[in-house]
Amino acid sequence: MTSAAEDFAVVPPFEIRSGAEQRVPFVFNSPHSGRHYPDRFLAMAKLDRTAIRRSEDCYVDELFGAAVALGAPMLAANFPRAYLDVNREPWELDPRMFAEPVPPYCNIRSARVAGGLGTIPRLVGEGLDIYAARLPLSEAFGRIETVYKPYHDTLKKLIAGTHTRFGFAVLIDCHSMPASVRTGDQGMRPDFIVGDRFGTSASAALTQCAISLLTGMGYSVAYNKPYAGGFITEHYGRTARNLHALQIEVNRGLYMNERTLQKSAGFSALADDLARFAADLMAIPDHHFLDLPEAAE
Repeated sequence: MTSAAEDFAVVPPFEIRSGAEQRVPFVFNSPHSGRHYPDRFLAMAKLDRTAIRRSEDCYVDELFGAAVALGAPMLAANFPRAYLDVNREPWELDPRMFAEPVPPYCNIRSARVAGGLGTIPRLVGEGLDIYAARLPLSEAFGRIETVYKPYHDTLKKLIAGTHTRFGFAVLIDCHSMPASVRTGDQGMRPDFIVGDRFGTSASAALTQCAISLLTGMGYSVAYNKPYAGGFITEHYGRTARNLHALQIEVNRGLYMNERTLQKSAGFSALADDLARFAADLMAIPDHHFLDLPEAAE
């Protein structure tokens, strides 16, 4: 019988990209840029290979890839967001998607489930249904046990190891967003949105440093609106324990054609700017962005 394990028998579901030694107290995470669409999954879907990629954070792992050379590990998904969303609680399941009743411990009433974007998404971008028929509940269990839980176990170990080594840890959760506002307000999105769960997942000084670095490069930056951070930012940001998490959303219009999903001429320049952003953020003294008292001269 085929299973979620077989979906990634050749290509691993995720990977850690790192240098020989971690030199900085930062961990980068790219949970939505996976581009391996298993044949078994595509056979379940009613969307073609292009349409099903509408929720993908295309190339975000590459945009932030310079962080690895600077001494920070990056956890990068190979599985696509349409297959499984690790930026959700483990059991945010939509009961309408499955042939059998979901267990009572599932969160079936979250806003994300209502919007079709639970742990096993029902929709991709622009409100397109992924599946032609209900799924067996075992499909959700297989993906969560085989991919979701190992992914979070790995991220937790990276953050804990960083905290042990340096005394604190900073998680940069990397995402992208459509260029245009499709619902609500009219107009275009800013170049970046920096989210810290309304001040709860990272120190104010760290957040302001990130915003200042990006605006100093000439980019427009919004703070927490409309994206304040998802499950990952909320779950791993524990400022009282010196664990800080920032979500950074990049406007896809800066670096790609959203219709063809191809990189645009702006990709290289943006990647260079994000390399400089990462280097400058990592170079800021600890006491400055972690709200610690400045060391005596």
